Amino acid sequence: MDLAKLVPVMRRLALDAGDAIMAVYDGPDFEVRAKGDASPVTEADEAADAVISAGLRAAFPGVPLITEEQAESHALSAQTFLIVDPLDGTKEFVQRRGDFTVNIAYVENGVPVSGVVYAPAKGRLFYTSAAGQSVEEVGPFAKDQPGPLKPLQVSRPDNGALMVVASKSHRDQATDDYISRYAVKDMTSAGSSLKFCLVATGEADLYPRLGRTMEWDTAAGDAVLRGAGGQVVRFDDHQPLAYGKAGWDNPFFIAFAKGVVLK
Repeated sequence: MDLAKLVPVMRRLALDAGDAIMAVYDGPDFEVRAKGDASPVTEADEAADAVISAGLRAAFPGVPLITEEQAESHALSAQTFLIVDPLDGTKEFVQRRGDFTVNIAYVENGVPVSGVVYAPAKGRLFYTSAAGQSVEEVGPFAKDQPGPLKPLQVSRPDNGALMVVASKSHRDQATDDYISRYAVKDMTSAGSSLKFCLVATGEADLYPRLGRTMEWDTAAGDAVLRGAGGQVVRFDDHQPLAYGKAGWDNPFFIAFAKGVVLK
């Protein structure tokens, strides 16, 4: 894959998808339906998926594409592929809390090497450059020309005073019990893949997820965090989180800045 070609395409499609999402978000009431797994879906999810899928298939016709909203793609099996969650954090979207993101990633040999995470309601855009360095672009965002870029670097954590970010919609007792193993300075909550990005920017040191996620939920944020010097590992054995798994389900995981001593 030519990452110099891929990155501008992913960035542009994320912005286009963000426009489609915000047209629904800023409009009158919208319909919320339940999918087969009981998770919510809206016309914004579907509109963003259509924009991104059409763009990726046109630009990279030979690369397998996995997307949350197209069930037939879930039957694919690949180690190198594009993977999309067109609207991560639908619950935040439905409640108009703003913590939702557009996620596009490229996985090569099971590793997310390139990704973009765009939070249109918050005006934050994160992605990996062609060289693999993660950046945050400073808005307003022009479609055809990137604005100023801030290179991202994870924090140098103090294990005696960690900043922890946890899920806004999926917090549970098991997560709280795990966090209690650490010396925590403060905690924040965020929805969607923004949690990976907060670790990537140094705004947090640790993000544990003891709950069900799918690869499309995590691949883009994982790529951004890796490109900022962070890591994402399995909860059970602390091995790197791999992609291309049967069924696309993730195990529990921990995302963190290097230097955090995992418990």
